[in-house]
Amino acid sequence: MAEIKAADVQALRKLTGAGILDAKKTLEETGGDAERAAQLLRERGVVSAAKRADRESSEGAIALSMVDNRVGALVELKCETDFVAKSTDFVNTVNEIAAAVAERGTSAADEFQEMIASLTITLKENISLGRVIRLEAADGEEVSGYLHVQADRGVNGVLVQLKNGSDELAHDLALHIAFARPSYLAIEDVPSSVVAKERETLETMTRNEGKPEAALEKIVAGRLDGLFKSICLLEQPFVKDEKHRIREVLGQATLIAFAQLVVGE
Repeated sequence: MAEIKAADVQALRKLTGAGILDAKKTLEETGGDAERAAQLLRERGVVSAAKRADRESSEGAIALSMVDNRVGALVELKCETDFVAKSTDFVNTVNEIAAAVAERGTSAADEFQEMIASLTITLKENISLGRVIRLEAADGEEVSGYLHVQADRGVNGVLVQLKNGSDELAHDLALHIAFARPSYLAIEDVPSSVVAKERETLETMTRNEGKPEAALEKIVAGRLDGLFKSICLLEQPFVKDEKHRIREVLGQATLIAFAQLVVGE
């Protein structure tokens, strides 16, 4: 049997994140073949990682990657603790995935499954790819992005696709979205079932308040507007000037699309 040196065990541990006993035992099994030992540990580590799969991965990091204001990508990598989420290896991985998605499309994220599996072993947490979003501008359009960084990792990322706008307007819209967190772009995007349920609730509430039946529709419409102002981007008061809604701030510009990823949501 080949002699297993402490330096070989340490090297294998550094490569795989395995414990000292597992590393030494596997090297003994493979006759000192470090490459084969690493493969065995990885195979066994993936099994161990599968046992972690039911743990809640409510932490993570968001990465933003842009290509010449024409393409923007947001990628979420999920984990269990903020300690892992702000680690260098974790942040570098999600940044690399986002850059690939921006350059080659959302399917590029699938190329990193093996890297994520290795990270799961090394960092000993349930780590998985979360949401992946890519916006690409057509002629006359531009894509702008914003990433709020906290504790060395992105936690709130935004993309905005704008037509006939300016860089300043696109940036202001991205900042607004990061703060206001709208769910929909326009009123017509809200599912009819959501509107119907809210209308029914408001009608019941208004009647219970003893409001006159003749005024019911007007009161309910006003209260529905309050809902739309909270969840529809175009109806929200602009954070830099709350006297005007986003649809008024746009002027001649058209907001084609927006996307937002927030850690834990």
